Amino acid sequence: MNLDKITLDIIENALRNTRNEMDAVLFRSAMSPVIREQHDGFPMICDPQGHMVVGQFGSYISGFIKSWQRGINEGDVFLTSDPYKCGGAISHINDWMVLIPIFYQGELVAWASQFGHTLDIGGPVAGSLPTDATTIFGEGTRIPPIKLYDGGKLNQDALDIILNNSRTPVMNYFDLMAIIAACRTADKRIRELCDRFGKATMLTAFTALLERTHRAMSHLIEQHLPETPVSFEDFVDDDGRGNGPYKMKLTLWREGDKAFFDWAGTDPQAPGPINFFLNEEMFKMFIGVYLIMVFDPQILFNDGFYPLIEVRIPAGSLLQPKFPAALGCRTHALARLFDVLGGALGRQAPELSTAAGYGTSPYLLYNGEDRDGEFFHLMEITYGGIPGRPIGDGMDAHSWWPMFENIPTEYLETYYPLTIESYGSRIDTGGAGLHRGGNGVEKVYRFEVDGSISIHDDRERSQPWGILGGLPGACSEKILIRKDGTQERLPSKISNIPVLAGDKLVYRTAGGGGWKDPLERAPAEVRQDVLRQLVSRERARTDYGVVLDEETLEIDEVQTTTLRAELRAQRGPVEIFTFGPTPALMGVCAV
Repeated sequence: MNLDKITLDIIENALRNTRNEMDAVLFRSAMSPVIREQHDGFPMICDPQGHMVVGQFGSYISGFIKSWQRGINEGDVFLTSDPYKCGGAISHINDWMVLIPIFYQGELVAWASQFGHTLDIGGPVAGSLPTDATTIFGEGTRIPPIKLYDGGKLNQDALDIILNNSRTPVMNYFDLMAIIAACRTADKRIRELCDRFGKATMLTAFTALLERTHRAMSHLIEQHLPETPVSFEDFVDDDGRGNGPYKMKLTLWREGDKAFFDWAGTDPQAPGPINFFLNEEMFKMFIGVYLIMVFDPQILFNDGFYPLIEVRIPAGSLLQPKFPAALGCRTHALARLFDVLGGALGRQAPELSTAAGYGTSPYLLYNGEDRDGEFFHLMEITYGGIPGRPIGDGMDAHSWWPMFENIPTEYLETYYPLTIESYGSRIDTGGAGLHRGGNGVEKVYRFEVDGSISIHDDRERSQPWGILGGLPGACSEKILIRKDGTQERLPSKISNIPVLAGDKLVYRTAGGGGWKDPLERAPAEVRQDVLRQLVSRERARTDYGVVLDEETLEIDEVQTTTLRAELRAQRGPVEIFTFGPTPALMGVCAV
């Protein structure tokens, strides 16, 4: 049937609003801070065949439909958390994924889905994210695809088994019910749209929105991807078990309006848990997100462009590990994927590309018994420096995940036995550039009761690279200060470190790389960075060639002009990329 543009726009915006409403329901209903405050949950709405029409992470329902053999009925609610049972649609077992079929007048017309990170799902380490696991069996409880609700009836026995294997069953229960409530919100809104416009119009709109994104992405691919293959590689520092670094290599090209992304040359899977089971559909969405946000942010994210992209991932590699490889620390490879994708695209059009970001998803986990003898477990996601960009400086101490937020200090200190002594931007960690890379985070925790901590981070040995003469960002580091004053530098990936009341942790994350020649940055902007304590006076001189008076911080115009000329002469030609040293080999780097 024909569908006029106004009706299509109304339905599109209604679907966008429904996706946002799903988030609102989840964040207001969940209990754990990682979902409620930090927003670690991802919704989507799909057509009857499972193609994502609106959402964020790309469709995985079509694969579920093909493999599920026990009927799909109105009132069903499906749950899974096993990456190996859903083709990598979720990438570690802490993510609980809910799928709800949406029926209208007895016919399947859509799907709603959302997943969120649950605090603990068993295993030897609180939080279920051991940094030294060698198989997925050592990480926690795996939930295969099950019907949690069958025709609207709760499977209480299954729910009891799942919650019985968690150290935080109450939080997990409320988070799960919040995820289900978010999906049911979409169920209600889709049926309302069918009432308003008719089922046939609604289904036609799904198809039209997918086709529109297909046409728009076809144009972007032809305009911005090279016909000659280009490659880029970067490294994950280590696997948490003393092995590394691990190379991620991507080659991309196009043939007409079809794009090819080949991960050949990526290192084999790691013994430790940094492996990332990369779902091909998810990676296609990452590609689309990157191209859309860089070149045309008005394009709707959906699966319509998927036929235009072919993804090749070697089996047994870091990005396609074989069962039962451990996956708990996969966020380092997940984040580095965007750096590699940006670098490959940057070879073709560096003026339109960003530098590298802080390239990971830093976690702090703290658990023990509070003063009332109750078990507590905190997981906090920390942030870092966003890269310098063609449009301006990278953001300081910011999340690379869209819509993520920090946990307010007041929340942490109210509900957990710790004190935040300081929290802010880490000076001089963003790479210098015409557009400066964002600074990393420095956060100082004081633990108020005995317990244990775990750390997940990367970029401790490899710097986020700069582009077009921009300098690399600084590395991360963690320092544990005992209450007697002794200090210990901790590795970026470590589990179950005992801490005592009064001990402190200085948690420093990496900065982002700089964009373009720092000697082109206006001296007045450099001075402003110094005044805002984002850049030191010393680094203003060495990195930007800007000389400031020691007391007044006024610009010495003559010395600045002279120094910049000297630095240009010493440096020579500017390369496309500016890398720091490649991390030294340690342990075994492949299996």
